[in-house]
Amino acid sequence: MSKTSTPATFAESWALRRPERLFFLWSLFCVALGFLLAFGASRSVDRLVTAADLLPLGIYALSLLAVHGTLVLARFRGDQLLLGAVAFLSGLGLLVQYRMGAFAAGGSDNPLPYLIYPAGMLLLLSVCLMGMRGRYNQLARYPWAWAVLSLLLIVTLLATGQRFRGAVYGVGYITPTELLKLTVILFLASYLVAQGRALAAWHHLVIPPLKRLLPLAGFWLVLSGLLLVQRDLGMFVLLSVPMLILLWLGTGRVGYPLYGVAGAVGAGWLVLGVFAHGQRRIAAWQDPFSDPTGGSWQILQGLTGMFSGGLWGEGFGQGNPEYTPIAESDFIYSVIAEELGFLGSMLLVLFFLLLFQRGLRIASQTRSPFGWLLCIGLVAVLAVQTFLNIGGVTKLIPLTGITLPFISHGGSSLVIAFASLGIILAVSDGEPKPPHRGRTRVHRRPARR
Repeated sequence: MSKTSTPATFAESWALRRPERLFFLWSLFCVALGFLLAFGASRSVDRLVTAADLLPLGIYALSLLAVHGTLVLARFRGDQLLLGAVAFLSGLGLLVQYRMGAFAAGGSDNPLPYLIYPAGMLLLLSVCLMGMRGRYNQLARYPWAWAVLSLLLIVTLLATGQRFRGAVYGVGYITPTELLKLTVILFLASYLVAQGRALAAWHHLVIPPLKRLLPLAGFWLVLSGLLLVQRDLGMFVLLSVPMLILLWLGTGRVGYPLYGVAGAVGAGWLVLGVFAHGQRRIAAWQDPFSDPTGGSWQILQGLTGMFSGGLWGEGFGQGNPEYTPIAESDFIYSVIAEELGFLGSMLLVLFFLLLFQRGLRIASQTRSPFGWLLCIGLVAVLAVQTFLNIGGVTKLIPLTGITLPFISHGGSSLVIAFASLGIILAVSDGEPKPPHRGRTRVHRRPARR
């Protein structure tokens, strides 16, 4: 059976997805081992392990079983290592959140932590099944609908949200603008499929086609202005980098990212001159010891935790992440580096790199221009988000307040990450085969002597 053919029977589908099954089992083994370490660190003779402690691990195991069984029954032929990387990262995120006390309140008192991970896996599975066999191409039919939806999201949030720590949040401190990671990429990919050839027609190799570029530039200016009013500089950077990458790849013109970088430098200089919290973040990044008990407290505590972890770490459950503010969200990487050491944090980075490599490989193998751009855009968003979080925690770049995909506490970000990977998996399933046409016999006249 070829890699592109659909398995005809359940046995063929079961045999085809053996690598995914093995990856799931290894992920489950590693996560279960981590839970055992957490139980040993937090329980004693007076406080034994209860059924509520085992519930998160059981939900994780059932989620993997449901995803794998459904894909086998659906005769899914898409990528398997991508799902394996997602299984490991989401399991590690569940484990770290348990370590940080997300499940301490008990089942009925706080059911959200128990539901968010299986709901995300279910969303990934649903999006994947709905888009497989090339049906995801229907998302490119109305590009401007995605653009309008993106702008309406921010306008609605600004009109009804509440300001907290400098940014605007929705009801219950949720962030509905996380959906922009999907809607903006869908708009860019579908718009470039329709207008890519026209946008590639530069004048004298230095002047882009302004008439064709004007609608896209207008949308981006409005979007950027609304994000700056919301004071979400992290989301602005997170969407701007994939936009420049897609413009470059969709048109073949390297001038777009070059002009974009020049414009970003100028815009960044203006923004930092207007927004005080951006200036404070730059100052804390340049010299954290200038305000060690104020704006730089979080950075210094995170760096101290990572330094104390050393090469091997202090042991899972043996660290002191409670001294780092917002450790369960923005600074979750410092918790992993403190308790699992440099080797554990590098293992996490390697699984992220595997995730990005599989996504780009899927993009390179698809025959659909829309699927190619869509995969690259979604992978770029996840890669930039990972870089912004780890780079900010390790003081490589200024802090942006961006969460770490699949690891940090945050339902909106986690759900959108699962949905993005569901679309990428749908693209990996390939395109439908063209209808079979029987061979037509051509009758030739006998040659005249």
